[in-house]
This record gives sequence, structure tokens and C-alpha cells, in this order.
Amino acid sequence: MSRRTGRPSYQLSAPEPRRPTRLAVVVAAVGLAAALLGGIVGYAAGRPDATESAIADIRQAEAKRDTQQIAELTATARRLREEVAPVLAALRADPPADRQPDPQQVRQWQQTLLRAAEPFANPPSGTTATNVARGGLRSAVEQASLAVESYLLAVTGPLTQRAALTALAKRQATEAATAWSVAATQLDQINVDAGHGHQHVYLEGDHDDGALTPDGAEEGSGG
Repeated sequence: MSRRTGRPSYQLSAPEPRRPTRLAVVVAAVGLAAALLGGIVGYAAGRPDATESAIADIRQAEAKRDTQQIAELTATARRLREEVAPVLAALRADPPADRQPDPQQVRQWQQTLLRAAEPFANPPSGTTATNVARGGLRSAVEQASLAVESYLLAVTGPLTQRAALTALAKRQATEAATAWSVAATQLDQINVDAGHGHQHVYLEGDHDDGALTPDGAEEGSGG
């Protein structure tokens, strides 16, 4: 008996290709969805939301406004220095013994300082650093006004009180000059921070009384 053999290989049916199982399809779909979701979340997280954009816009507007305020305050300080400095210098000086005080001159000083105080009557809202500089200048002008009032009392009051009131006015004028120097130092710093460079709006004269002095940097440098 002949040995039975199987069908020739060319007559055998080719094996059907494996189809992905339902589980594999589900896993792939979940992975794709996760990737898409991750991309969307990453994009949303990296993009500032409406609140953050609004805050950034507000800060930018505040920085621009403060830069303008600093420039305006510096210009005001330069103008006031030309008015206040001569008054303080006269009050701090030792007048000749043979010269009688002039009440009319003192009243003119009063009017000068009243005008000098006008820019500080309704100050704008600024940053803390700018407000400190503005407040320091205002305090210096107010102290100078007190010095003038004391001196007016000295020249119009009893002769027995003239020496004491004159000495008081001189001390008040010195305090006003010192207050101005502190404000000028703050003004110099905020100008540097704002990119304007050093701006030295100090009073001229002797600084042995404790007043602050310019830092020696060139005007406009450091901006």
C-alpha cells in the first residue's frame, strides 16, 4: 500500500492575515485621544488667559504713566529750586549787623513759597517711590514756609524776641534744606530706575549741616 501524503503545498489555502483585536483598537484610540488632549492642555496652559493679559496691560500702562510723572516732577523740582533756594539762603545767612530786616521782603518770600506749594495741592496717584519723592519736596517747601513765618514774626514783633525767633527761622531753613536734599536723592534714584539717567536737583550751598549731596555721577548717565 502506498503511503498517503498530504496535499501539495500549492494546493493549501494561504493563512488569513491576523486582524487587530478589538482591545488593540481601543487602546490605540485612547492613546491618540490622550495625545490630542495633552497637546490642547499644553497649549492652553502656555497661553496667558484673559486675566493675566489684563494684568500685564495694566502694569504696562502704570509703568508708562510713572515714567511721565517722574519727568514732570523733575521739571517741577528744577523750577521750584530757583524760587526756594534764594529764600533759604537768605534765611540761613548771617545778615550784617547794621542792616535792618525788611518786612516787605519777607512777605514777598511768603508769596513765593505759597506759589511753590501749588503743584503739590492735588498730586496725582503714582508709585510708592515717586510719591516719596513728591512728598519729600512738598515737606521741604512747607518747612521753608514755616521758616519764613518765624522770620516775619521776628522782624515785626518785639525786639526782645527778635534774636530767638531769628535763630528759630534759621534752624527751620536748615531743616528745609536737608529735607530737600533727601527728596532730591530719591528723585535722582527714580530717574535712574525709569531710564532717564541721573538728575541732580540739589540746592547749592554748604552741606556741612547734614544734608545729602549728589553722588558724583554725570548728569544723564546711568539711564
